[in-house]
Amino acid sequence: MIEWRERHISEKHLVLLLSFFVGVFSAIAAALLKSLIHLIQQFVENRLIGDGHTWWYLITPIIGITLAALFVKYVVRDDISHGITKILYAISQRKSIIKAHNMWSSIIGSGLTIGFGGSVGAEAPIVLTGAAIGSNLAKAFRLDQKTMMLMIGCGAAGAVGGIFKAPIAGLVFTLEVLMMDLTMTSVAPLLISSVTATAISYILTGVEPMFPQMTNYQWQITNIPWYLVLGLVCGFVSLYFTRGMNGLERWFKHAITNMWAKLLVGGVTLSLLIYIFPPLYGEGYDVIRQLINNDSLSALENSPLEHNEWAARNGTWLLLTYFGFIVLFKIVASVATNGAGGVGGIFAPSLFMGAITGFLTARIMNMSGLAVPEANFALVGMAGLMSGVMHAPLTGIFLIAELTGGYHLFMPLMIVSVISYLTIMLFEPHSLYAMRLAQKGELLTHNKDRNVLTLLKMDNVLETDLTVVFPEMTLGELVKVISESKRNIFPVIDHDGRLRGILLLDEVRNIMFQPRLYKRFTVGQLMTSPPAVLRFDLPMDKVMETFEDTGAWNLPVVDQDRRYLGFVSKSKIFNSYRHVLVHFSEE
Repeated sequence: MIEWRERHISEKHLVLLLSFFVGVFSAIAAALLKSLIHLIQQFVENRLIGDGHTWWYLITPIIGITLAALFVKYVVRDDISHGITKILYAISQRKSIIKAHNMWSSIIGSGLTIGFGGSVGAEAPIVLTGAAIGSNLAKAFRLDQKTMMLMIGCGAAGAVGGIFKAPIAGLVFTLEVLMMDLTMTSVAPLLISSVTATAISYILTGVEPMFPQMTNYQWQITNIPWYLVLGLVCGFVSLYFTRGMNGLERWFKHAITNMWAKLLVGGVTLSLLIYIFPPLYGEGYDVIRQLINNDSLSALENSPLEHNEWAARNGTWLLLTYFGFIVLFKIVASVATNGAGGVGGIFAPSLFMGAITGFLTARIMNMSGLAVPEANFALVGMAGLMSGVMHAPLTGIFLIAELTGGYHLFMPLMIVSVISYLTIMLFEPHSLYAMRLAQKGELLTHNKDRNVLTLLKMDNVLETDLTVVFPEMTLGELVKVISESKRNIFPVIDHDGRLRGILLLDEVRNIMFQPRLYKRFTVGQLMTSPPAVLRFDLPMDKVMETFEDTGAWNLPVVDQDRRYLGFVSKSKIFNSYRHVLVHFSEE
C-alpha cells in the first residue's frame, strides 16, 4: 500500500487528500460527541431532574465525573485532560505524535462528564480528537514530522469547524492557538479540512448558527467608547480566569493526591455550586442563548431565587449579584470538574463567562443612564473573553460572528477582542493553554529561532567521546591518557561518577614533557572548575544563554545527582541548529 502510494501519488497531492479525510472524520467525531452529550442530558433532565429544582442536581455531576474518572484510569490508562495543551506538547516535544486512543477516548470521557452536568466544554476534547486523527493518519502513511504537524493542524481546524459550524474560525484557531505558520503549503490543507468538516456538520445538523440572535440590533458609532470599556473589562476578567484557573488547578493537583479524595472534594464542590447556581450545569449554552436574545430572567429557572417574593422585589440588583457570583464561581466549577477526574475544556466556560460579563457591563451602564444593547454586549463579550483567555483575537472575532450570525457586529467584535487581548498581554505573555509548556521551555511559537532551539534536545548535541580521569591519577598517568586521546578536555570524576572538575590540555602542556614531575602532581591538583555545569533536562534556549553568559565553547553535562554524562560544545549546537532550521523552513 505504502509503496503503491509512493509510486502513484505525490506527497503534495497526498497531503491534500488526507486533509479532506481528516475533515470528514473530525466532523463525524464532533457529531458523535454532541450526540452522546445530548442523549445523556435528555436522560438526566427528563427522567431524573424533571421540571423542578430537585436534589438530583447534587447527584448527577458526581455520577458523571466518577464514570469518566474510572474510564480514564482503568480503560484508557493515560492522562487525556487539557486537550489543547497536549496537542502543543505533542508538536513541541513528541515529534507531532499523538497516541491512537485519543481518537476516541476524549469523546467518551467528555460525553460522560458534560452529559451528567460537568461544568466544562466539549470543544477542547474534540480538538484533541481531530488532532489525533490527523497525527495517526500521517503516521500510517509514514509522513515526516513537518507534515505530521500540518495534519495535526488540519485535525484541529476540522474539529473547530465541525463542532461550531465555523470554517474561518477553524483556520485561524490553528494559526493563533496552535501557533502554526500560515504558508502557501499549509493554507490549502487547513482550509480543506475546516470547510469539509463544516459542510458535513451542515448536512448532519442543518445550517442554523449555533447561537442564533433572533433580533439584529445594529451597532451605533456613538457606542464605541462603551465597547472600549467592555474590552478592558473582558481583559481583566480574562486575567482572573487565567490566573484563577491555573492556581486552582495547581492546588488541586498538589494538595489532593488520592483519586477517591479528588472525586469526593471535586464532586461535592461541583454539586453544591450547581444546586445554588443551576446555570453552571453543563456547558451553559442555554444561558448564552437567553442573554443574546434579551431573556436574562430565564437564567433564574430552577434556582433558589425562582418564585421568591423577596427576590422579585429586589429583582435587578439581585440578578446582577447572582450573575456576578456565577462569573466568580465558574472557574471553581470547571476546575472541580476536571480536577476530580472529569474530561473537558475551557472553550465553553470562556464563552459562558464572556456572555455574562458583556450582559453585566451593559446592564450597569444602562442603570447609569446610558442606552446600550445588552444582547449585543453579551454577544461581543464572548469574543472578548475568548480573545483574552486564549490570546487569540482573530479566533474570537470570527468564531462569534459565525456562531451567532452576528456579522453586522464585526466592528464591535474587533474593538472588544483587540482591547481584551492587549489588556491581558500586559500581565500574561502566554495563554492558559500555553503557559504550562512555556514555563518549562517546551513551547513552539511563531519565532522560528526559538522553535528550532525548542526542537533541539540535549540528546542531539551531547558528546560522550571524552576520556574521563580521576583526581588521584598522577601526571605520568595523565600523560599516557593524553597520548591516546583525540580531545583536549578531560572531565574529572570521582569513583561514584560525579563530576569534580575539568582538566584542559593547555593547563598541563608546559609540564607534561618533564618526567621528573610525573609523580609530584596529581590530577586533583591540576584540575579547574568549569565555567558552568549544565543539567541534562535544561531547555536548549537556556543552554545557549549559559554559553553566552560564560563565553565558553564547551561545558559539561550532569544529571540531577551531578553524575557526569558528557559535554556539549557550542559548535555542535550550531551545526544541529542549521540542520533543523533547514528542515523547519522548507516549503
